[in-house]
Amino acid sequence: MLQYISIENAKRVLQRQGSVQTAAFESGLSGRSRLHDLFVSIEGMMPGGYKNGGAGLEICYAFAPGPFGDVLVAATPKGICRLAFADNREQDLQDLTAEYPQARLTEAAHPLHEKALAALGGQTAQTIPLHLKGTPFQLKVWQALLQIPAGRLKSYSGLAADIGQARAARAVGSAIGSNPVAVLIPCHRVIRESGIIGGYRWQRGRKMALLAKELERTACFNT
Repeated sequence: MLQYISIENAKRVLQRQGSVQTAAFESGLSGRSRLHDLFVSIEGMMPGGYKNGGAGLEICYAFAPGPFGDVLVAATPKGICRLAFADNREQDLQDLTAEYPQARLTEAAHPLHEKALAALGGQTAQTIPLHLKGTPFQLKVWQALLQIPAGRLKSYSGLAADIGQARAARAVGSAIGSNPVAVLIPCHRVIRESGIIGGYRWQRGRKMALLAKELERTACFNT
């Protein structure tokens, strides 16, 4: 999982935070990583496709190695619909099937898989279209996540304020927790108001490693 950085180093880097306001990520790091330069566009599925479990959709999926562990990547003809760290392949496939019970799922290569995996590894940025199943509120939160620069942090309440729903921090947290596309939609950049890293859909240790790696990248861009 931690090909690029050890969890102990991640802890040392991140524990220096006092709060969101004084986080090390906010200390003069104006550069952006290649990942943040990535142009990610989100298209929500039509209401019919959302409600009927993806009936009529063809989804190609594959398991592949990544810099922070194996991943499950899946795409419709319109875009990536899931990019998840695959710590349990059988369960991850079951989750994908449960999300799209009426879709036709095929284990096969798709041109967008390669783009998504390249972006996950921090390689040359390319346009990555996402085709996601979500409520209007979830899609709004996921769009807002794309505005958080690499190497920066945002609190749940801060993100809620960004979308004009200042009192909906808990609902924002729920939408973040249901994000189906790891890293490309950077839900790992959201932490608690106190500065505590908090949980992560794909393990807290992995979240810390992702943030530590981004700090390393942005620091390099500013030296």
